[in-house]
Amino acid sequence: IIQNTNFKKVIAFGCSGTDEKRIVIRPIYVSPTGYKILPKVKDFNRFSADNIERYYNEIICGNDSIERVELKTILSRAKTLHEDLRNYGQLGDSEKPLVVSAILLALEEKDFSTESLNGDTVKTDGQKIFDAMSAHMERVKVEPQVKKQRVIDQFRLIINRPVLSEYDERLGKSPLRYFAEYLHSNILTAICNNSPEDVLGRFYGEFISYSGGDGQTLGVVLTPKHITELFTDLAEIKPTDKVLDPCCGTGGFLIAAMHRMLIQAKEEDKENIRRNNLYGIELRDDMFSIATTNMILRGDGKSNLICADFLKQKSEEMYKKGFTIGLMNPPYSQGKTKSTAHLTELKFICHLLDCVGDGACCVIIVPQSTMVGKTKEDKIDKQYILDNHTLEGVITLN
Repeated sequence: IIQNTNFKKVIAFGCSGTDEKRIVIRPIYVSPTGYKILPKVKDFNRFSADNIERYYNEIICGNDSIERVELKTILSRAKTLHEDLRNYGQLGDSEKPLVVSAILLALEEKDFSTESLNGDTVKTDGQKIFDAMSAHMERVKVEPQVKKQRVIDQFRLIINRPVLSEYDERLGKSPLRYFAEYLHSNILTAICNNSPEDVLGRFYGEFISYSGGDGQTLGVVLTPKHITELFTDLAEIKPTDKVLDPCCGTGGFLIAAMHRMLIQAKEEDKENIRRNNLYGIELRDDMFSIATTNMILRGDGKSNLICADFLKQKSEEMYKKGFTIGLMNPPYSQGKTKSTAHLTELKFICHLLDCVGDGACCVIIVPQSTMVGKTKEDKIDKQYILDNHTLEGVITLN
C-alpha cells in the first residue's frame, strides 16, 4: 500500500481464531521507515472514524490520552493558583478551596462580570463576589434555608479579608479580580462539563500536597478518580439507581456516579437524575460547602447533600428513601481506643448496609486492617455483616 498509493501510514491486521470468543486480532503499524507490532485488540471499535486519531496518538505515538493531558493541565494550574492564593491573598490551605468555590459560583451568575471588580473601597470586590454567589444560590434554589446559610457562612471569609479586595500594585488589580479572571479562563469549563473528574477535590488535594502535607492531619482523604470510576463500574450503576455516599467529602463518588448515569440516560431523564438520584452526607462544614458547589456547577441546583454525622442518622429513616447503591470512603483509624470504638470503619460499613434498600449494592474502600482485625468488637461487627448481608468480593489493592 505504501509503495503503490499516497498513504504513508498504514495499520494492518493479523487475525486468527475459530469464533468470536477465540479470535485474536493483532494490529501492525507500517510506515516507510519500518513497522511496529501493536498490542492485541478484541474488536475493531478503536479504528472507527471517530476513534482512529485517538488510537494513533495514544497507542502508536505513545502520547498521553486527552483526559490525562487535561488533568495535567488542571493540576499545573492548581499549582499556580495555590501559590498565588498564598502570595497575593495570604490564605491558609483550608481557606483556598473555599475562596475558589465562592468565585466559581459568582462566575455562574449571569449579571456578574469580572470587570465589575474595580477595587472599590465602599462596595468591595469581596462583597460583590459574595453577593453574586448568594444570588446564584437563590437562583438555583438551594434548599432548605438552613443548608444554604451553612454554605454561605463558610464563604464569608471572602468579605472578611480586606487584603483580597484591595488594589495590589504587583497585579494591577485586586487579588480577587485576578483570581476570578484566572478561574474563568482556565478552570470553569473543566468543572462544568459532565466529567468524572472531581476538579475541586483535586484542587483541594493539590493545595494540601504543595503545603507539605497529605491531608491526614485535617482528617481528609480524597478519593482519586480511578477509584471512584472503578466503584461505579463494580456497582454497575444505572440511570434508575439512587446513590448514597454518606462520607462524601468534596463529592468525588457522586460526580463519578452522575457521569456514568448521564452517559446512559435518555435526555428527558437527565434532570431527574441530577436532582433526585444523588445523595450525600458530609460532617465537615468546609467540605460540605465544596461538595455543594461541585454539584451546583454541574447543573444540580438542589443537591441532596446534608451536613451531618452519618452515624447519627437513623437507619430506619434512611432505609425508607430506597437507596439502591452505596459508595463510601469512610474516615480511617478513628476507632483505636475504647472511647472511639464506635468510629471504626466496620461501624460505618454496618450502618451503611442498614441504611440502603433491599437488594442494594455497596462498594467501600477500607484499610486492610478492617478485613483482618481481631478485636472482640470487630468480630461481632463482621459476624453481623455476614449474617444480615451478602459479601460478594474483596479486592486487595497495592
